[in-house]
Amino acid sequence: MQKGFRIALVSGSLNPESLSRQMALHAANSLSSLGAEVDFIDLQEIKLPMCDGDTAYSDPEVEKTRSRIETTAGILVAAPVYNFYMNAALKNLVELTGSAWEGKVVGFLNAAGGYSSYMAVMSMANSLMLDFRCIIVPRFVYATSSAFRGGAVADRKVAGRIDELAKELVRFAKALS
Repeated sequence: MQKGFRIALVSGSLNPESLSRQMALHAANSLSSLGAEVDFIDLQEIKLPMCDGDTAYSDPEVEKTRSRIETTAGILVAAPVYNFYMNAALKNLVELTGSAWEGKVVGFLNAAGGYSSYMAVMSMANSLMLDFRCIIVPRFVYATSSAFRGGAVADRKVAGRIDELAKELVRFAKALS
């Protein structure tokens, strides 16, 4: 892999015991083992304003985060699903940094309370494809709480799917960069 190949790994949950964040940490190891430089963007640690369609775009944290996303070859999003949709913190990030996503390869890791909302990623994927011409990796990872134990991904099948998604994201991003 070429030097400087960067992947943004967005942990979109604000919950301190986030399962999607545990998926992100697993993915960070996978991406690193594939030679990618991982820029871990943790929304628990970044204080972004709510998008107001006006002055929020010039907030220093927004400008810094937008720059971090802009300088990557791809983005892996790890976020919870609430009420059959990706969480509001992630949507806010996309609204604030949207143009930085332009043309990026994007993959999704989702954690949810049940199996019924496994298609929740599609609204976000469609928006990113249509608004920012993102290339969506057609391999999502969706897991429920039964896949986690002791603060980590414990289900081997889920772990393997995360590893495979990381591999596909790197393959797509490398081919398109």
